[in-house]
Amino acid sequence: MNAGAHTKPAAQTGVRSAGPAHPPHPRWLAERYPAGTTAQLVRVYVRPEHRRRGRARTLVHTACDIIANIPGYQSIYLHTNVNVEGVETFWRSMAEEVFDAWTTGEHGPGVATVHFEIPMRRRPAGEAAQYSTAGRIP
Repeated sequence: MNAGAHTKPAAQTGVRSAGPAHPPHPRWLAERYPAGTTAQLVRVYVRPEHRRRGRARTLVHTACDIIANIPGYQSIYLHTNVNVEGVETFWRSMAEEVFDAWTTGEHGPGVATVHFEIPMRRRPAGEAAQYSTAGRIP
């Protein structure tokens, strides 16, 4: 690698210590996922040439393991635009739907937002996560 050259990550995500904001999301949703006890997964992204290899699934599992071992978090929340190809199927394999704002029109016509929660699984320190082939956190 040349000195000063930059490599682009194959995949990335972030975790925000906050739930959905009201507005634009419904008040009941913001109340269900309050800041401080909610970890929100944001910007899960895999570069196109690295997709279909399990990287997003591994990334999400790893983030969830980290979150589950941070005291104070009680839930893992995310929302996504299901108009993006493959996104809805992916999240439905990993998480539980909480609210489908797309079908209710909650966010306005054409806005395809679906809200999800990933079940939190706490493990004893040093215990490695074992993932099923379905992708759900055991």
